[in-house]
Amino acid sequence: MADDSPEVALGATIYDDDGRKLGTVRGFDEDGFYVTTRDGVESLSIEHERAGHEFGEAELTWRCSDCGEMGDLHDGLPEECPSCGAEKEQLFYWTED
Repeated sequence: MADDSPEVALGATIYDDDGRKLGTVRGFDEDGFYVTTRDGVESLSIEHERAGHEFGEAELTWRCSDCGEMGDLHDGLPEECPSCGAEKEQLFYWTED
């Protein structure tokens, strides 16, 4: 039996059956994917991370859903968690105050 499930990638925009935007994919785990409902993809982009931070703004990082390791997004998401070796699909965007 063929798997007709659509491919979902980090940063992809997700819509409901009526075409209404639900949000942007920010991470995955064994149950599916996480979607942020923030307006604007720039809130999850590398450009946002590199833009600098004012007092009270959160810093965009990545986090491993297996071990909780966190890291900078200077070069994007790593191919695997440097701490536990989990695959890239186990990493998701995370904001840190």
